[in-house]
Amino acid sequence: MLLKKRTESEELVGLRCLNTRMELAAKDKFHLSNLEKGYRGEIAFDRLTENLSEERYVIDDLLLQVNNSFFQIDKVVISERLIHLLDVKYHEGDYYLESDQLYSVKSSREFKNPVLQLKRSETLFRQLLQYLKINYLVQASVVFNNPEFTLYQAPMDQPIILPTQINRFLKELNETPSKLDEKHKLLAQKLLSLHHEKNPFTTLPEYDYDQLEKGMHCRACGSFNTLIKNYDLVCCKCGEKERIDQAVLKYIQELKVLFPEIKITAQVIHEWCQAKISRKTITRVLKKNFLSTGRTCDTFYE
Repeated sequence: MLLKKRTESEELVGLRCLNTRMELAAKDKFHLSNLEKGYRGEIAFDRLTENLSEERYVIDDLLLQVNNSFFQIDKVVISERLIHLLDVKYHEGDYYLESDQLYSVKSSREFKNPVLQLKRSETLFRQLLQYLKINYLVQASVVFNNPEFTLYQAPMDQPIILPTQINRFLKELNETPSKLDEKHKLLAQKLLSLHHEKNPFTTLPEYDYDQLEKGMHCRACGSFNTLIKNYDLVCCKCGEKERIDQAVLKYIQELKVLFPEIKITAQVIHEWCQAKISRKTITRVLKKNFLSTGRTCDTFYE
């Protein structure tokens, strides 16, 4: 039973918005690319675990705090006798471990060792269970699920699940009987109640409103060369069509992510879209999807 579904992180959404409306530095583009790949990898693994047999609670993307220390777990699987903490990595290419460090064979670039990160999360999770006075077996694993990933010099005693081992891991999990009762339900509910929606370590490159390109961009290719035809936003570059209402909601979300302090009004959205769409249409979309506060020109939406 999936109790919490994965969503795109605020950092990923924010960087996407900025990448469309300004020129990102090379390091920020690289970071965005890694976030995109990581999210695709997590979604791919989610599909593999959608049909786990027996009774289990599954919680995706859990952000917790213990003793002022935050830690994130990609997937928590609560079974009858065991909690699996799974950290999903979608690295592509050839890598090797040396002196507790992870390196790319091709570029010799050093990456954070996910096993060390996982061990920290596992320790903090155990501390949380102790604080909650819950006695439960915990097993943590790093799952490398990109089929194009190879890891050389991988120690056999490390909690690593390689691409060729995933099906076997899931089969063994499925073949392990699991019956849940009230105490499992209470544990899952407690973990969900402790989840933090906002990651305090999310950082975006510096930007301001005036430097960002205004207009209505294509959802497929990002081009601002678009026009409104009937009830669609049409891209003149790639031909992609998007319903006007959905496009407006997308631009509202952009503003809410990039400028959370700005009050959402029809005029603000009109300016953000560079007046390509009528205020009447914008107001209709706002009234349909948000609660209004104030009257006439002072009206804003939440």
